[in-house]
Amino acid sequence: MFSVIACIRDDHDFRLILVAAVICLIGSLATMLLLSRAQECQSHQRRYWIAAAAFASGVGIWATHFIAVLAYQSSLPIYYGLSLTVLSVVLAIIGSWLAIAIAFEWDNGGSFAVGGILMAFGIGAMHFSGMQAIEASAQLSYDLQRVVISIAVGAVFSSLAFLAFRSLHGVRRIIVGAFLLLLAICSLHFTAMSGVTLTPEADVSAAVSIDRSILAGIVTAAAMGLILIALGAIFIDRHLTDLRGFANASLEGLLIIRDGRIIDANERFFAISGWSAQQVTGMAPDAFLTLDMDAHAEAAIPLETTLSGCDGKSIPVETVRRSITYRGHECSVLVVRDLTERRQAQQMIEHLAHHDILTDLPNRSLFDQRMRQALQMANRKGGEVAIFCLDLDRFKAINDVFGHAEGDRILCKVAGILQRIIEEGDTVARLGGDEFAIIQPKRQQPVGATRLAERILAEFAMEMDTARDPTAVGVSLGIAIYPRDGASAEQLYANADTALYRAKRAGRGHACFFDAEMDKAVRTRRQLENDLRQAILRRQLFLEYQPIYDVGSDSVSGYEALLRWAHPDRGVIDPETFIPIAEESGSIVPIGEWVLQQACQEAMRWSEPANIAVNLSPLQFMIPTLYDQIERILRKTGLEPQRLELEITEAALMRERTVVIATLQRLHRLGVRVVMDDFGTGFSSLSNLRAFPFDKIKVDRSFTGALEHDPAARSIVRAIIGLGHSLNMPVVTEGVETEIQRRIVIEEGCAQLQGIFFGKPDVGPSQHHPVLDKAVGQS
Repeated sequence: MFSVIACIRDDHDFRLILVAAVICLIGSLATMLLLSRAQECQSHQRRYWIAAAAFASGVGIWATHFIAVLAYQSSLPIYYGLSLTVLSVVLAIIGSWLAIAIAFEWDNGGSFAVGGILMAFGIGAMHFSGMQAIEASAQLSYDLQRVVISIAVGAVFSSLAFLAFRSLHGVRRIIVGAFLLLLAICSLHFTAMSGVTLTPEADVSAAVSIDRSILAGIVTAAAMGLILIALGAIFIDRHLTDLRGFANASLEGLLIIRDGRIIDANERFFAISGWSAQQVTGMAPDAFLTLDMDAHAEAAIPLETTLSGCDGKSIPVETVRRSITYRGHECSVLVVRDLTERRQAQQMIEHLAHHDILTDLPNRSLFDQRMRQALQMANRKGGEVAIFCLDLDRFKAINDVFGHAEGDRILCKVAGILQRIIEEGDTVARLGGDEFAIIQPKRQQPVGATRLAERILAEFAMEMDTARDPTAVGVSLGIAIYPRDGASAEQLYANADTALYRAKRAGRGHACFFDAEMDKAVRTRRQLENDLRQAILRRQLFLEYQPIYDVGSDSVSGYEALLRWAHPDRGVIDPETFIPIAEESGSIVPIGEWVLQQACQEAMRWSEPANIAVNLSPLQFMIPTLYDQIERILRKTGLEPQRLELEITEAALMRERTVVIATLQRLHRLGVRVVMDDFGTGFSSLSNLRAFPFDKIKVDRSFTGALEHDPAARSIVRAIIGLGHSLNMPVVTEGVETEIQRRIVIEEGCAQLQGIFFGKPDVGPSQHHPVLDKAVGQS
């Protein structure tokens, strides 16, 4: 250590040593600044900045070495060989590049140490090749131990410089890293110089040599060039390249055009098109774009066109042209916006607007469009078109029991089955819920429709085995054929739907063709069903009240509320016609509630506290809140529960028997009287009378009408009345119309009688209004 200090103090010009140190510091700072910029760049740009840092480092090391050598004071004249001098700077740059590349590109903890060792070897290679360039009348010799120590010291300081740069942040990494790199260069140089010995000998002439003064000028120029390169690179990076980065950050492609040729483009354009900068530069824009540049020159709005990609694909784009000044020249910038995602979004929106989200089948809108197109084509060419309406059997029950997720799975499975079965040119659509439809054009009818219907039923029988799979569904089909079953799309679909209705009534799992004669009754029934849903709101329903005659008191003990429908076009419709329709469609539930409320309100207006009897449909017992509904109506109208008689048939006890009996028991405890209606018909069973204590038994009118000429009917009536006496239940005989019938049932011991013999049903006082009176008159 002391020998190194003595070498610097005794053998060197201290002023030149300071110059060498300043140049070394500047070179080290420039190196660290360039490395800092390299770490901020992407991988493809980083290698250029690493190369620039290696150049700055190598030139700095070389300049430091030769200024320090010039500071070496020797009594012998010294010259420098040109080739080895040039080689020394090349070795310095290469060594710096290897060291920096490994130190910052390797992703492991020891890379800084490897880089430091390579940097030391690079500095040493430069130092000793530069020393070999000395041409003097002396023999140059080295102390091997000093050489090894110099390289080891240089490796340590270089490794620490790289470690500090990687570990520290901000300005500290630049300053500390540059100072440690300065120590690495200077310590290696002066340690090695302390082991150098010049032994005078005979004159040695150099073929090509450089004078010390010339070398000093070269080194000074190199040092100044180093400073300018470093500062210039940083200036360009911070000011000019930021503009390119700004352009590259744009979401639109940018093409700079001068004299009809592309002179520059941003990275977004290359990403959109797939072309490279070399392929684009110098080309005319119309080589890639379907665009008339002259017509586009003054366009104020974006124009849509296509861009030819590198892979040959046409890319939809939108272009705008603007004038700018670029690199001192008037140029045009062509903004290219990729419309691929917008087009895909538009296609997706259009697809969703015409397809079912769950099954991806055409929806009702697209189905109607294609059906009209098929009818127009058939009309022009004289062809036929079959329209299928399909409805899934048991689907509602499966959806309720297994949940909507299972229901969705079934719908998707059905969609897949139908898509496999149809032929080319056919359309299968989901219209909503479990309702599907098929358009079959270009086929000979009805042969084509029959064949397709058979395939559908066969495929469902194979794929949907209801015996083994509780989630399996069946299918019913209605078919209408153009032009024989309808001239318009609406009429054709309505007739196919009518045929479907008949297929479901035939027992489900069938296919029915539309038949005008056979389906007339179906259309009438469906029209009544639709009208019945609005009958309450349109005030078309009303009640008539038939008296119930009590034999013991010889007076009217109550009335039965009888529902009537005053249809505006058909007049008064018999209950036997519309009640089954109401029960089948489910309309009986709101109608039944309306009847209860109207009957109780009417009973409250009577001067005598007569009982009011109301019929309940078996479907009303499927409502869990039936008891609450009746209790609320009684409370709202103020009618005593004992005055209300609910007439039910034994059909109400056939389904959910336990639940129905529990509801009846709650009503019985409330005070409401329960009557067994139409006893002796249908599924009459004595167990029903034993399961629940009915307040009355009603003999069906069919037996009463046969009393005069059918001894068997009289025996049945006698048995029912006797059963009532034995069970202590009053018996009411319905349908008494003649004096003979009245006398017979009284002789048999019947307690109460009902029929037109005692009075025709009539509306209550509150029910009289012009609409109903008109309807009654029409009937």
